[in-house]
Amino acid sequence: MCHQCQRNDKGRVVRCTKCKSKRYCIPCITTWYPQSTEDSIAEACPFCCKNCNCKSCMRLDGALKRTLELNLEYSDNEKLQHSLHILRLLLPFLKQLNHDQLMEKKMEAECQGLSLSDLKVREARLDNNERAYCNNCRTSIFDYHRSCPNCSYDLCLICCDEIREGRLQGGEKEVIIEYINRGSDYLHGGEAKGERNVSLSSVKKVKSEPEWKANEDGTIPCPRELIGGCGDGLLELRCMFSDNWVSQLVNKAEELIKSYHYTESLEASGEKCSCFTPDGAVDLTSGNLRKAASRGDANDNYLYWPKARDLKFEDLRHFQCHWAKGEPVIVSNALETTPGLSWEPMVMWRAFRQISNAKHLRHLDVTAIDCLDLSEVDVNIHQFFKGYSEGRFDSKKWPQILKLKDWPPKNEFDEKLPRHGIEFITSLPFKEYTHLKEGFLNLATKLPEGILKPDLGPKTYIAYGVHPELGRGDSVTKLHCDMSDAVNVLTHTAELTLSRDHLHKMLKVKKQHIKQDEKEIFGIVCEKKKGTEKTVPSASPNSCKPELDCLATDTDENKNPSLGVENEKFDASTTPNGETLEKTAENADGSNGLMHSDEEIEEKIPRKERAVRGRKRKRGGYSKSTRRSKRLETKQEELDHPSDKSDSESSRADKELSGDQNCDLEEEINLYFPMLEFEGPEYAEGGALWDIFRREDVPKLEEYLEKHFQEFRHIHCSPLTQVIHPIHDQTFYLTVEHKRKLKEEYGIEPWTFVQKLGDAVFIPAGCPHQVRNLKSCIKVALDFVSPENVKECLRLTEEFRVLPENHRAKEDKLEVKKMAIYGMSKVVGGLEHYLREGTFENQGSDNKEKRTKP
Repeated sequence: MCHQCQRNDKGRVVRCTKCKSKRYCIPCITTWYPQSTEDSIAEACPFCCKNCNCKSCMRLDGALKRTLELNLEYSDNEKLQHSLHILRLLLPFLKQLNHDQLMEKKMEAECQGLSLSDLKVREARLDNNERAYCNNCRTSIFDYHRSCPNCSYDLCLICCDEIREGRLQGGEKEVIIEYINRGSDYLHGGEAKGERNVSLSSVKKVKSEPEWKANEDGTIPCPRELIGGCGDGLLELRCMFSDNWVSQLVNKAEELIKSYHYTESLEASGEKCSCFTPDGAVDLTSGNLRKAASRGDANDNYLYWPKARDLKFEDLRHFQCHWAKGEPVIVSNALETTPGLSWEPMVMWRAFRQISNAKHLRHLDVTAIDCLDLSEVDVNIHQFFKGYSEGRFDSKKWPQILKLKDWPPKNEFDEKLPRHGIEFITSLPFKEYTHLKEGFLNLATKLPEGILKPDLGPKTYIAYGVHPELGRGDSVTKLHCDMSDAVNVLTHTAELTLSRDHLHKMLKVKKQHIKQDEKEIFGIVCEKKKGTEKTVPSASPNSCKPELDCLATDTDENKNPSLGVENEKFDASTTPNGETLEKTAENADGSNGLMHSDEEIEEKIPRKERAVRGRKRKRGGYSKSTRRSKRLETKQEELDHPSDKSDSESSRADKELSGDQNCDLEEEINLYFPMLEFEGPEYAEGGALWDIFRREDVPKLEEYLEKHFQEFRHIHCSPLTQVIHPIHDQTFYLTVEHKRKLKEEYGIEPWTFVQKLGDAVFIPAGCPHQVRNLKSCIKVALDFVSPENVKECLRLTEEFRVLPENHRAKEDKLEVKKMAIYGMSKVVGGLEHYLREGTFENQGSDNKEKRTKP
C-alpha cells in the first residue's frame, strides 16, 4: 500500500531500500514529489528524508515529531561569551531604569517624610498570566508605577514625570479617518457614486477636561471619572518585583563586568569586520557583499549577504558586526539546510485541511484582502491557492491581487502546520538569535515559564503578485517599522506572466487611473489669460525619467535605466513630482492602523460587469462592527471571461492606442508598466522587492511623507487626507519615482534589493521597510529581540505611547523592558553560578524573579 495515499489500486510502487517498510506509488511521486526520481526514492524515501507530505506526516502525529524537533546545545565557553555579550549591552538600560525608579522612590520618601532606606514600597497584586498597562498611555508596566488604592487606576513613571512637568502625553483622543466607498467603477478611474462631503475628526489633544495636575509636593491625585479614574485619593507607589531588586541586579552586573574584564565592544577588542580592508575600504573580494544603495562616500552601501551552507560558528561574530550597526543581513539559500519539505500551496492546504474529529477541526474558509480597495473577502482556501498559481483577473482584465489575512490564525502556526513550522525553524540562520525556545541571544526566550509571552510568530504572508508595477492593486506591504527584530524567509514563489496582449488591454485602464489622479491628486491648474481658461496638468507622461540608483543584484550601478520608470497612481510616466499615488495593498492584517468610519455606498452594477458576483465590500480596518463581509465566488469563468462589451471595448482601445502621441503600443507598455530586469539565472527566482531605510534617515523620511502625503491613496483608493504618523500609520508605499524624489529633496535612499527563493532577510528593529511582491509569494516571518536593539525597541515604545488611543500601533504588546529585566536576571544568575561552580545552569539570580499575588 502506498504510504502517501494509503491505497493499493494505483499501479506500480517504488519500495524504499533504506527503511524497507515504506512504498510510494508512481502517481503520488509524480504529483507530490516532482523533483524526485524513482531511483532517489528507492534509495531513501520521503519518510526517511523527513520531507514526506502525506496527511499523517504533515500533522506530525506520532514518533515523527520527536525525530524532527530541533534542540540547541551550547558549550560553557559559548554560554560565557553570549552571557557577557548580553550583560554589556543591557547594563546601560538597566542603570537608566534603576535611576528612574530611584528618583521616584526619593520623591515618595520626601512626600512621606521618610529616609530612602526606611521607605517600603508595596508590591502590586498581579498574576503571572496578566499584563499591566498604564491607563493613560497604554504602555506596559513591568515594575514601579503608581496606582489608585480605590479604583486600581495605574500610571507609569513616564506619565508621572510628564504630569509633574505639565506636559502629559499619551492620552490623546481617538482619531477618526473616513475612507468613502465611491463604488467599483471609481477603483478603475470611473465616476464616483453617491459621493458626499465627509468631515474628518482629527482632534489630537490630551484628555485634560477637567485639568489633571500634580500637587505642589509632587504627589499625583487619581484622575476624575471623565479621564478614567475615581477622583478620590492619591496614586500610591507600587512595584511588581521585590523592592530594590533592580538596584541589586545592577550592582551584581557591574561586579561581573569587572570580574571577567570583558571588552566594551568589538572595536575595543581590536577586531575588524572582514568586509573591510585594513585601510577601511570595502573589500569586494570577500564574496559576501552585495550593493544595495548609492550614498556617495558612505561605507554601508553594501550589505552582508552570506550563503547559508557556508556559515560557520565564527560567522556569528561577523553577523554581530553588521547587526550592531543597524544593518540588514540577507542569508541566501536558507532552505538548502532543511530536509526539503515542500512549500507548494496545495501541500500546505492539505496539511492545514483537518478532518472533523476530537483532535482536528475543519478550516476551509479564510479571509483575504483585495489589494485594489483593501476590502476583505471570504474565500475557500483551495480556490485562493488556485488563484495563487494561475492568477485571477477582474472584468477590466486588471489583475485581482489577493493576500491572506491571519492564516493560519495567530498563535496557531505550529498547531495547524507543525511540519512546516519545524522546517522553518530549521532553515533559520544564526539560531542563537532566532530560535523560539533556545536562542541564547534572543531575549524573548528569557521569560520564565508561566509568564504571559508576546506572539512573535512564526507567521505566514501569502499573497499573489505580478512583476510589473501596476500602480493600483499591487501586492505590497506598506512602509512600516516593527517594534522588534524580524527574520523573513521566502519559501515559495509562483510566476504569473502577463502577455503583451493582456497588457494592451490593461493599458486603457491604466490611463483612466492616470486621468483620475491628475484630477484628484495632482490637480488641474486653471489659469485665465486674456479671458481664456488654460488647463495645465501637473505633469506629462514624458516629463519624468527617474532612475533607480542601485538594485542589489550583480549588475553594475545604474546599468538598467528601465528600472527608473515608475508607474504609481499617476505613475512615474505621468508626474515627476508625485508619482507615488500609493500602492493600494495593505499589510498582512489588512488595516491601516486607524479607526475608520466607512461610508458604505450601495453598488448597482450589472452582474457581468463585476469581477465578483454578489459580494459586499468592507474595509480592512479595526472595528468589525461596521463591516460587511463579501463572499468571493469561485467560478473562474466569470473572472477570466468578462462580458462581450468589455472585450469589444478593449479591442477598440487597442486600435486607438496605436497612434497615441506618436508612440507605439510596445513603447507605451514599457512606459506605463515598467519591469525590473535581472541579469543572471539566479535572479529568475527573485520574488520580492525590498526597501529598508536606515534609522538615521527616519526624520527626513517622515518629513518627506508629511510633505507629499496627498499624493498617495489608501482604502477604497481614496486619496489620503490626513497623517497621524507617517510610518506607523502604514498607509504609504514609496514607488521608484518617490524614492528618486526623496533622494533629490532630502539626500537619503533605502537599501534596495530583491529577495529570491530561500533568502532569509534579517530586519533590525527601528528600520522602516516596505515590500512589493514580483511573483506570488509565500513568506514566513519570525520576530525576536536581540540585545543589540533593545535601545531601538524602547525608542519605538516611546513613539507608540503618544499615538491616539485607537491607533493600531498603540498597544505595547512586546513588553521589551520586562524581557530585558528577566534576561539580565538570567544572565547574572548564570555567570554567578559559573564563578562558583565552573559550569553554567540556566537560572535566575538569587532574588525573586516573578511577580506575586498575595
